[in-house]
Amino acid sequence: MSFTEHDAAGVAIMLWSADASCPERLATPFFHAAAAAAMDVPVELYFTAASVHLLIPRVAARLRASARVNKTIADNLQEAVQLGARLFACSDALAAQGVDPAELMPGCARGGAVQFMARAIDLRWRTLVF
Repeated sequence: MSFTEHDAAGVAIMLWSADASCPERLATPFFHAAAAAAMDVPVELYFTAASVHLLIPRVAARLRASARVNKTIADNLQEAVQLGARLFACSDALAAQGVDPAELMPGCARGGAVQFMARAIDLRWRTLVF
């Protein structure tokens, strides 16, 4: 089987414990999203809890996973989006975190527990949680 041959209908990735307080954990979910999208697999990124702050461009632009890399978390996220990953912000998390939806990066849709669970119970989809 080649890298582009697969049976998965898509990959749903939830960011739950990955947030701005631990920037060293932030690049990995976006690397996985970009890799899957580059393999022509539909990718959906779900942001919940404090991870919704990463959808605010000025927040992600100031974070780096390591002092040894020049890329910001915003760069990593943008690469995944440019390859086709779709972004979903949990409405309840936005409210709980005090994030104004108008602050979110362009193209971010609302989607939370129901949408992610629909993917998780669909045997054609793969899920990852960070």
